[in-house]
Amino acid sequence: MSSAKTRAPKSRPLEFALAPVDNTLLANLCGPLDENIRQIETGLDVVIRRRSERFSVSGEKAQLTVDALRHFYALARRPLSVDEIQLGLVELTNAPVRRIAAAHSPVDGPQLITRKNELHGRTPRQVEYLKHIQEHDITFGIGPAGTGKTYLAVASAVDAFERDLVQRIILTRPAVEAGERLGFLPGDLTQKIDPYLRPLYDALYDLMGADRVAKLYEKRAIEIAPLAFMRGRTLNHAFVILDEAQNTTPEQMKMFLTRIGIGAKAVVTGDITQIDLPKGQKSGLKEAMEVLHDVRGLAFTEFRKEDVVRHPLVARIVEAYEKRHQQSS
Repeated sequence: MSSAKTRAPKSRPLEFALAPVDNTLLANLCGPLDENIRQIETGLDVVIRRRSERFSVSGEKAQLTVDALRHFYALARRPLSVDEIQLGLVELTNAPVRRIAAAHSPVDGPQLITRKNELHGRTPRQVEYLKHIQEHDITFGIGPAGTGKTYLAVASAVDAFERDLVQRIILTRPAVEAGERLGFLPGDLTQKIDPYLRPLYDALYDLMGADRVAKLYEKRAIEIAPLAFMRGRTLNHAFVILDEAQNTTPEQMKMFLTRIGIGAKAVVTGDITQIDLPKGQKSGLKEAMEVLHDVRGLAFTEFRKEDVVRHPLVARIVEAYEKRHQQSS
């Protein structure tokens, strides 16, 4: 069986059998209607054929696929979700297989205190990013969508708050998206702003729970506001995140960075390939990368398509756009 529509590979298929043979483990590995097998095929760009416990794998990543199938089979004492398969593929692709071959192997990098106990860096750059955030007062996370820039920054903010390292969490974004402006949106100012800040709310709800976020928001221990609201303030003992920073102007970026006060920590995230500023307007994030890269005390993590932790197709979409950009430039 195979649901992947790919050309037949030229290399000879790898054939192997899973042991010990257990129909329950095989059912949990394959998932309903072999959905997990389809996810592995899509994620690794291979063709998998199976007859009971015997598998045949074709494609450039055939050996990695064999390692992945054995890895997931060892975890299949219970049904495996699509999320577990996709996240597991990210780890297997980006880390030495020997490090995660065991079902409960230790995870490298900082462990964060959030509602999600299993949260950790899943690629070497994500681990580096988390370390940079803990070791520096200002950290830049730059790269394509799906690499965890914002989510891990919010997780680090929650971790710092739970450890009493900061007194407040402040999340901010410029209110510029895909050419739209606030004046064209319906409603009052709060209703206009809310859609731009929704991804930050979603991350907090996931990491702290909606009820706790609401209570902390009422106490002003959590603040989510557009970047323009930061002007004139000094942010002491706070963990401050500037998201979508590619849509700041150089003046806005300088304004934000100079808000950082005593006992504060800041993370700036953005994707310089998705700038929505008016044509001819330079991005504050791009200028900051040029001006501040050698400033001591700051850290930069530049993510790549290999760090995408979303649906397996996202990494290929990013790669396709990168190739098109290189051809046109």
